[in-house]
Amino acid sequence: MNDTFAAPASANSQTERPPNLWSKVPEVTAFFWIIKVLATTVGETAADYLNTTLHVGLTGTTLVMSVFLIATLIAQFCTKKYVPGVYWLAIVFISVVGTLITDNLTDHFGLSLWASSGLFATALSATFYAWYRREGTLSIHSIYTPRREAFYWLTILFTFALGTATGDLMAEKLSLGYLTSAFIFAAMIGVVALVQRLGRLSPILTFWLAYILTRPLGASIGDFLSQDKDLGGLGLGTTTTSLIFLAGILILTVYLTVTKKDQISGEAA
Repeated sequence: MNDTFAAPASANSQTERPPNLWSKVPEVTAFFWIIKVLATTVGETAADYLNTTLHVGLTGTTLVMSVFLIATLIAQFCTKKYVPGVYWLAIVFISVVGTLITDNLTDHFGLSLWASSGLFATALSATFYAWYRREGTLSIHSIYTPRREAFYWLTILFTFALGTATGDLMAEKLSLGYLTSAFIFAAMIGVVALVQRLGRLSPILTFWLAYILTRPLGASIGDFLSQDKDLGGLGLGTTTTSLIFLAGILILTVYLTVTKKDQISGEAA
């Protein structure tokens, strides 16, 4: 992914990155997308598991997972470069918290999924606007300062909350079902990939479009696998589904830690 969507070089542009700074995020490879979908699915099923199966309650689950997320993000900000274990743990926790934010707005405040989808779409757009206005680029290859990393993680949080709202909206409110919704979002991602391959849109723009769409895709997959058969799922349950996907994330994270296949190339020590 190049910086087609970036502003011209300036004092804030990634083209003038100090050579002693490392990127704090992984390169976009097939591994990136696989773990992203796995983490997204875990976010959906783990939130349901803690809330419903363990009877922690929505408020209690939100508080516990928010504490874990804050602690992990502190560790992430303290690292000097991309560390697979810390980064992907933060993604898992932010996926759960993003799901819980939407669930709280729906269950505790009575906000409709239409309204929450619009709310998070607006918040995400505002974050992109502020990020681009301040830094001159939305490229993930430019995440090497605390401020850019803060913009990055705030964006990630809103993509998860938005994805949860739109995924539930299509599967439940519009009665499309989990599997049908998953196919729809997968097809949309395919269109985005095709458009990028044809060179019709900026790679940075298509990356973020795909990133946003993988959230409702993963949520739909998670619900399809975990929900009871009478609700349109396979009935695996939240425990089994969460453990399967967590195991996949763990295996791939260890593999990437050892091989460093997702380190952004060209970074100087």
